Amino acid sequence: MLSRSLGNTELVASNVVFGAWAIGGWKWGGTDADESIAAIRAALDAGINCIDTAAVYGFGLSERLVGKAIEGYAREEILVATKCGLRWDIETPTLHAESEGKRIFRTLTAESIHWEVDQSLERLGTDYIDLYQTHWPDPETPATDVLNTFEDLMKSGKVRAVGFCNSTASDIALGAASVGFCTDQEKYSALDQERNADNLPVVQEHGLSFLAYSPLAQGLLTGTVTANRQFPETDLRSNNPRFSQLSRERVAQVVSAIDLVAKDYDVSIGQATLAWTLQQPGVSHVLAGTRSVEQAKHNAAAGDVVLGQDALAAITQAAKNFAGFEVG
Repeated sequence: MLSRSLGNTELVASNVVFGAWAIGGWKWGGTDADESIAAIRAALDAGINCIDTAAVYGFGLSERLVGKAIEGYAREEILVATKCGLRWDIETPTLHAESEGKRIFRTLTAESIHWEVDQSLERLGTDYIDLYQTHWPDPETPATDVLNTFEDLMKSGKVRAVGFCNSTASDIALGAASVGFCTDQEKYSALDQERNADNLPVVQEHGLSFLAYSPLAQGLLTGTVTANRQFPETDLRSNNPRFSQLSRERVAQVVSAIDLVAKDYDVSIGQATLAWTLQQPGVSHVLAGTRSVEQAKHNAAAGDVVLGQDALAAITQAAKNFAGFEVG
């Protein structure tokens, strides 16, 4: 599988990263622990060497499953990425979300980050985290303060490199001047290209890595989410306008164009989508959410697919023609 460095660090990550949000079960209708562990191991065996999780995914469950899954593997051959900044055990001035009976708050104070990193290390069963990221900005804590805290974590050896998620171009530029700062993680897909105008130019200017999450638009760009598919109430897609019948009918036109490319390359629609995303200017890695062994192997195989210019242009044009999601 193709691999790329994380910014200017010595860390080299497979271009397809195992996204571990779904295995936490939160907002995804529960999880099967044994199946999730098997999926992670299948991904590792297939050449994926980077796993992206977060403390809040399953309220600690995702990190624990990742820790269990990597037991028995050479730790130095795996890159573990996790995130801080969302707490469900305390209240702060910034409420982030209310879900499954919990109120989740944002905070990136030094005290909270130091506490969170120790909690994550314990759940992951490791002595260090390869990539530590802010999950969302905290309006109460300046980015410069967060970067100072991150520098302390790297000096302590608990963290090897750092990055921001769901951030702004200005904060990314600040981060680029800090030691060990190497990544920006944002929502990005053929249906979500807002970052082309803001963060991606900054990422390219400073030689950072751009980690695209939801590159398959939570399944919309796999060809399996048809207009008549039903989602359980515990699934985050059940009441989301992006998954309304009208939205899915519009997405289907984009998927049809991707399907033609996929058939030419003898790959699946999802694999063609991931390959297109990886070949967009500035995009270095894609985070593919995975819940089964079959999905893990399928996503890993996408890391070797390279599309020609005609194929890239066909998908790009279809994305430009997308009429947009229904407004909720």
